[in-house]
Amino acid sequence: MAEAPTFPPLLSGHRVEAGLSPFAAAVAAAETGGAGAGDLFWNDDAETFQVSVVLEPECPERQALQMLFVAMVAFADSFGAVGPPEIGIFYQWPNGLRVSGASIGRARIATGSGGSAGVPAWLVVGIEVRVMPFGGKAEPGHDLLRTSLWDEGAGDLDRVLLIESFSRHFLTWVHNWSEDGFKPVYGAWIGRAIGHGEQCEIKWQGKVHAGTFLAIDENGQMLLKGKAQTVALGLAPVVERGSRG
Repeated sequence: MAEAPTFPPLLSGHRVEAGLSPFAAAVAAAETGGAGAGDLFWNDDAETFQVSVVLEPECPERQALQMLFVAMVAFADSFGAVGPPEIGIFYQWPNGLRVSGASIGRARIATGSGGSAGVPAWLVVGIEVRVMPFGGKAEPGHDLLRTSLWDEGAGDLDRVLLIESFSRHFLTWVHNWSEDGFKPVYGAWIGRAIGHGEQCEIKWQGKVHAGTFLAIDENGQMLLKGKAQTVALGLAPVVERGSRG
């Protein structure tokens, strides 16, 4: 990447070498006190788009985990602002990003212990999106389960513009969340959620659950209405913990 992105005043950018994980770098820095709220880690890896932000929550973990959905909504908006208009980003609960029915990436979230009253000492939320095809030589449409920006015709999307766009939209959505709670985030997320209102089957924590995908609650749990009862599937399997957590 020839130039570094320009970030809004509330964010400080930190470039991570290509081939290394901005998410891992952000978690490591947050754990050691080398990064705090508003530190954004990014790289210019040709294979994947990766960006992660460190936050310092002031609320219990169950509420702070809503940042997973904030990041997903922010990425869809940011991509919509600078990417080809014919490409739509959709969500696969709990943290999948999909295009044309295939997986293109995911959101990640990690928390650190040490805070008081159940409040995480820190939180890192990140986005990882595949830019080039898996293996580098696949023909478009060859892998029906996975896709990439290249497969979808956006492989040459300016990475600087996308990182800058994400940083702005992420701050906007964090502000919306702080002012109005989870409701606006939920509204934006559920409108692009794959399978919402439909019958689906999901394997979660070693069990297969089937039913109608009703909604997600304020804890990010999927509410799945089965024949006998409605179950709430929790986020625990996708929440990563710091080594001190």
